[in-house]
Amino acid sequence: MPDVVGLGVEAAQAASVIKVLQYDITDLDVDIIVNAANTSLLGGGGVDGAIHHAAGPELREACKKLGGCPTGEARITPGFRLKAEWIIHAVGPVWYGGGKGEPQLLDSCYRSAFHLALETKARSIAFPCISTGIYRYPKEDAARIALKVMHEYEKDFRSIVACCFDAENAVIYRKLSGPGGQEEDDL
Repeated sequence: MPDVVGLGVEAAQAASVIKVLQYDITDLDVDIIVNAANTSLLGGGGVDGAIHHAAGPELREACKKLGGCPTGEARITPGFRLKAEWIIHAVGPVWYGGGKGEPQLLDSCYRSAFHLALETKARSIAFPCISTGIYRYPKEDAARIALKVMHEYEKDFRSIVACCFDAENAVIYRKLSGPGGQEEDDL
């Protein structure tokens, strides 16, 4: 389980702020993990279900009190049983072909997550590949949006992790992020 913020000072200065990992996001040692949530915030499949399971039943109770979240926005809860202090629940769009504002909504959910993270004064944050699972957003298009927004916020964080569950997404993120998109072994 990599400690993505535990780099030495010299290594941290030389390394890119944005890291690409193929890893279980629930086991990362970061200040905040972002959940690819649905509008109810009450858990679901994929990364959402894994985060709810790992955080424990307290997460569902905290999410009930939030009353849901519209697509393109985010909400925050404590991390409960996770290593991360906070969980930001970002609701990405379902892909309907791109004509229903999907790119703007995906961009907005990443920005909303970053805004909440800045309020906590967090220094490290990890994102899953939002909307690319059951919501069917084209993986490369989603990665372009995610990386664009990540680059806009990199000055505010010591570590931003694109945490990919599968090899396909990891390859896409590494290709699009160029030489700065470090692999897990580089950490």
